[in-house]
Amino acid sequence: MRIMIVGNGGREHALLWKLRRDAPAASFFATHPNGGMASDCENVEIEATDVETLSGWAASNRIDLTVVGPEAPLAAGIVDHFEKIGLPIFGPHANAARIESSKAYSKELMQNAGIPTAEHRTFTDLPTAEAWILRQGAPIVVKASGLAAGKGAVVCMTEEEALKAVRSMLGDFIFGEAGREVVIEEFLEGEELSVFAVTDGEHAVILQPSQDHKRVGEGDTGPNTGGMGAYAPVSIVTPELMAEARSKVIQPTLHALAEDGSPFRGLLYAGLIQSKSGLKVIEFNCRFGDPETQAVLPLMQDSLLDLIATVAEGGKLTPGVASARSDVAVATVVASGGYPGSYEKGKEINIPIQLESENCIVFHAGTTRRESRILTSGGRVLAVTALAPSIGQAAKASAEAAGRIEFEGAFYRRDIGWRERSRQDQKKS
Repeated sequence: MRIMIVGNGGREHALLWKLRRDAPAASFFATHPNGGMASDCENVEIEATDVETLSGWAASNRIDLTVVGPEAPLAAGIVDHFEKIGLPIFGPHANAARIESSKAYSKELMQNAGIPTAEHRTFTDLPTAEAWILRQGAPIVVKASGLAAGKGAVVCMTEEEALKAVRSMLGDFIFGEAGREVVIEEFLEGEELSVFAVTDGEHAVILQPSQDHKRVGEGDTGPNTGGMGAYAPVSIVTPELMAEARSKVIQPTLHALAEDGSPFRGLLYAGLIQSKSGLKVIEFNCRFGDPETQAVLPLMQDSLLDLIATVAEGGKLTPGVASARSDVAVATVVASGGYPGSYEKGKEINIPIQLESENCIVFHAGTTRRESRILTSGGRVLAVTALAPSIGQAAKASAEAAGRIEFEGAFYRRDIGWRERSRQDQKKS
């Protein structure tokens, strides 16, 4: 079997890692693979968003299955292009991918379908948006409607912060076209959850729920990032809560998309929050999350390849929950100094030879290989995933391993999974 992965970040490295275990005899290819992926796949020197060239290459190179990692090629219609020439590909069509590529569309879909989410308004005019912020007060959340690489949502604790955020988007256009339309919504308090559902458009198999850490600083302080770490499982996710997520969020969303003429086949990511008024949707993504994937897939016991291939080939899934190891996984991101702001690239990375094991995996994200050296090439450089019987053991092992990785300016959060650890400590006391 010949499998191509589109994308080259930490999520894609984790997908390659898992799929290679599901199909050891398969041949793997990836678009511009990062420094950690390069030794396990062949390089496809085509940009992930060049969907026409990629579809032609896949056809001429007899690719049996393509798995799309990032949101940008999905929004650009890569699935539409591949399916036109009869190539199996895992991911939603461009119209269905709007559930992530347009927060305004996603909010309207949820509102019409009665899916629980934050109260919101959509704006394209700066003065109107400013006036609404002043009427609503803070805390409040300002989001670029389009794709902004995980940095388009700003949680504002004061009106001044909210005005600054909306002016930067609608006035200064810091996110370009992605921020020419903004969604401003109520601030929801509670614990967040990331739920992945592999779906054929009607039925869904749910993977192990996880929790991301978006803020750059320990104790969830500082600006939002693409994610500084994640852990799974999350103990507040009971069977009853999962049943609620399926019945009130996942299934109604799939039904609403199908009714809208945009059936969703692929990976539906529901960002949820357990608020005082119940379970609500913060956002939807049209692909695996990063860094949650680096925590969820090492725990997965079922074949991910079987699920993906069934969907890509037009088959039907049996609804359920994928089986997982009984361990806890903690993924700690090691980032470049200055991230999520400006940072330098090209720093040589030293990863101790004995660091990796069956229960400690280093997933590369922003790295590149130059001869025998690994260099930094992005803001989030690596994610170190440790597996252990308890959250305390996994968190300690992940942080200690992250601390052994060296490059100039490297930093990481030492408190990934802190809420879960607090819960476990309270149970012991």
